[in-house]
Amino acid sequence: MLMSKILVPQAVMTLSGVASKKRMMQEITDRAERVYGLDATLVLPALIEREALGPTGVGRGVALPHARLSGLEDIRGLFVRLDKPVNYDAVDRQPVDLVFALFAPDGNGVDHLKALATVSRVLRDPSFCSALRANDDANKLYALMTSDETSRAAQSAA
Repeated sequence: MLMSKILVPQAVMTLSGVASKKRMMQEITDRAERVYGLDATLVLPALIEREALGPTGVGRGVALPHARLSGLEDIRGLFVRLDKPVNYDAVDRQPVDLVFALFAPDGNGVDHLKALATVSRVLRDPSFCSALRANDDANKLYALMTSDETSRAAQSAA
């Protein structure tokens, strides 16, 4: 699955002054509402419910919060680079500063898993994460997130 199919430029942001996981989730919810027209009263509880199953902080400063939402037609993503890491209860107990939130239609398990795998594969690369951390411009971050999709797609097919 191509990153450009799930992420639009308006859904990439850097956040300053966010001091908690809760506040970060609220910012993600607000942006998802503005960019994708998602109902914030459904998004935030869905993200919180998923976190209750187990934290989505996957380690090395990366978190992949995700939720399935009824009424959503396509998988949508939102990328956040935090200027200061927040405590996220990640598996490695390290704070998080790179967050990719994923929203999938309810009942669309296969594509949801494919999208999660794509995002996870991209954010597992330490040098790529370093490049993300070195940029605070949303346009540059979007360009990085969607760059080199052809070679990444070929690698995932292999």
